[in-house]
Amino acid sequence: MESGDGHAKVHETNLTQAESWDGPGGAYWAAHADRFDRAVADFQDRFEAAVSVRPGDRVLDVGCGGGLTTRRAARASIDGDVIGVDLSRELLDVARRRADAEGVRNGSFVRADAQVHAFEPDHYDVVLSRTGSMFFGDPVAAFANLRTATRPGGRLVLLTWQPPDRNEWISGTLGVLGGTPGPTTDLDAPGMFSLSRPERIREVLGAAGWAQVSVKGLEGREWFGKDVDDALGFLRGLFAWLLDELPQDERAAAVDRLRQSLAEHAGPDGVDFGSAAWLVTARKESDDER
Repeated sequence: MESGDGHAKVHETNLTQAESWDGPGGAYWAAHADRFDRAVADFQDRFEAAVSVRPGDRVLDVGCGGGLTTRRAARASIDGDVIGVDLSRELLDVARRRADAEGVRNGSFVRADAQVHAFEPDHYDVVLSRTGSMFFGDPVAAFANLRTATRPGGRLVLLTWQPPDRNEWISGTLGVLGGTPGPTTDLDAPGMFSLSRPERIREVLGAAGWAQVSVKGLEGREWFGKDVDDALGFLRGLFAWLLDELPQDERAAAVDRLRQSLAEHAGPDGVDFGSAAWLVTARKESDDER
């Protein structure tokens, strides 16, 4: 597995994201990589079916995290060039260790800001991102850069969240702690919901030069733990940044509200909430298609 971490070029609009993902935020994700993969497992097969990697495909996974999707793409590609990029060194370390343990030899992992990284032009058959493409400071520039890296006729496949009011897990976890986006929140700003509006997705990808943009709604379940205590421990760590801002008495009350919400969504398969995402596909047209 390649390292390639070095001193990755990061655009100034992505410095805050880089500090978070290459700091405590990324460290928490790395420590709980399996749980984060399990959280979105309800979408995984449908996402991979849309990606549809074929033998020999060259694949770029943007915001690869712990590398699950990259490794699966590498196995489907068999001997194609597959690369996962992320801003978190710790998550990339997890991805490399797992690829080595699974015997994946045609995949590599590199620390890179996909908005500005100098990918090989016209190289990739498929560019994909499972809930990792919503954080760019300049999304048009980022998706234009990714388009440059894609061969003519190549494809883009994204999984992004629908708006917070369509995701029960947001109101049922972050919301009960007082952190739900409010009515004046700019959902188009860099963050988890920046590609939650279909018209925004089409606007950004169109401006970046992508064609045949399709946005399909998916529904599923977001899983947080095997039982209430398990889910509570995980979410208290995930949202520690928010809880730490509350006075002690308010913090205890917020945790109690969270526990109650988790109890209301506990079932035989664990604690889960309703979830909604967009499956986004697009193509880089060849010269004779324009």
